Amino acid sequence: MTVFILVAGAFTGPHVWRDTAARLTADGAEVRTVALTALGGRPADPGEAVDLETHVADVLAVIDAVAAETGCEIVLVGHDYGIHPVLGAADRRAGAIARIVYLDAGMPRDGVPALAAVPDQRLREEVMERAAGSGERGTGGELPPPARDAWSRWGSTAGLSGAVLDGLTALAAPQPLGTLLQPLRLTGAVADVPVTGVLCTGNGPGVEMLQILVDVGDPALRSLAEARVPFLELPTGHWPMLSCPAALAETLIEAASGGGHRLTAADASRTPAHLRPFLLDVPERPRERTGNTDLYLPDGPGPHPAVLFVHGGPVPAEARPTPRDWPTLTGYARHVAGQGVVGVTLDHRLHAVTDYEVAAADVADAVERVRADPRVDADRIVLWFFSGGGPIMAEWLTDPPPWLRCVAANYPILAPLPSWGLGDTRFHPVRAVSRAGRLPLVLVRAERESAEIAATVEEFLTEAARCGANVEVIDVPEGRHGFETLDPTDGAREAVHRAVGAVLARLKG
Repeated sequence: MTVFILVAGAFTGPHVWRDTAARLTADGAEVRTVALTALGGRPADPGEAVDLETHVADVLAVIDAVAAETGCEIVLVGHDYGIHPVLGAADRRAGAIARIVYLDAGMPRDGVPALAAVPDQRLREEVMERAAGSGERGTGGELPPPARDAWSRWGSTAGLSGAVLDGLTALAAPQPLGTLLQPLRLTGAVADVPVTGVLCTGNGPGVEMLQILVDVGDPALRSLAEARVPFLELPTGHWPMLSCPAALAETLIEAASGGGHRLTAADASRTPAHLRPFLLDVPERPRERTGNTDLYLPDGPGPHPAVLFVHGGPVPAEARPTPRDWPTLTGYARHVAGQGVVGVTLDHRLHAVTDYEVAAADVADAVERVRADPRVDADRIVLWFFSGGGPIMAEWLTDPPPWLRCVAANYPILAPLPSWGLGDTRFHPVRAVSRAGRLPLVLVRAERESAEIAATVEEFLTEAARCGANVEVIDVPEGRHGFETLDPTDGAREAVHRAVGAVLARLKG
């Protein structure tokens, strides 16, 4: 008999699991929901400092009660913050646990507090300020639950109706600060317990995007690929037990059986998707490398207009080859160089989602160096962004300079993703497009884009229509994120020709 032990996230308790638990029970499983102290469990005693160890003990008590029964296979499920007490308890009862399910949760490490997993930097600062004000490093303080309209700071509320949000808010409890600030302590025993990740694609990346990150060298994800960890997806926001409880129950049953998609580990015999050949047969061109930029030069002395191709990310600092040598970027650069335009590829330092400031500065410096080159017409420049480079667009949509003739973007992220915790950042093209004036924008949209990225594109186009921005959309039929090396179809090739033609028409016009 499979027994699911369900542990909820911050501010919530057993009530969030009601519908999911009913579905699991109807399918023949047993369910235990853990009532964490001060979060639906026993109230904290006067003067008691509730911390992560308190919650680990709460989970241990349920594990021990279930393990005392014969013939039980325990599957521990941790949602959001709940994964921290789950791991702490599983580390001490590793032999009793059949599987751990990370439900839209991070990857906690020994010695790191749960606060580090909170994506919103301002929220982390608010917690630390409240802890400092408590006079005891926050051990006896608490963090008030979010207001109804503030839950999105903790994760995407996609799929939650107004009534559900009202209920979530009404039943929320203050989170003891010690649970967020006390470091997780692991002996390493939990490493032997099988794990499954459930990804809520309305809140963060799906399996396809994780595979891209594995291929470009993300060390944490590479280790998961090498360990053959299975992943399952739910097309919803951060609270699937409330937005799609039936689908979550089915997913947890599949997870318990070891089902799911496994990432492909790095293998010298396999060419990663981003390093496969460009979908067009483009002749080589002369290239000059200076600093972090490469110039692909057209025939003739010039000066020639230029297109700078800005890669996405985050890309691990140790990734080799670096993005300016990836076939998509070099392919586009050679292609435009063959049509009388300087193609520029560059490396910038977007190694984490907190690096947009430094990455934007790298791009701005590269633009000025390219414009200063005597072979470049400084008054005819295009910036072409890809994927996670999209947020940098906002810098150029806000009061664009007259020499910027066009901005293009392929399968871009056009608003910070919910899991980034960057809602207040200036790197937000949706908010910036109203200031773009008549600057031409060319947007290449992949038909099979991930839900989380597609949502930012639709939000951008809605705002662009509202403010009358000058946007041309080029759709790639059946195209995926990174279609230039993933989908060498006639439709994708036609989309590339159309996009390049649209950009060069605006550049040369």
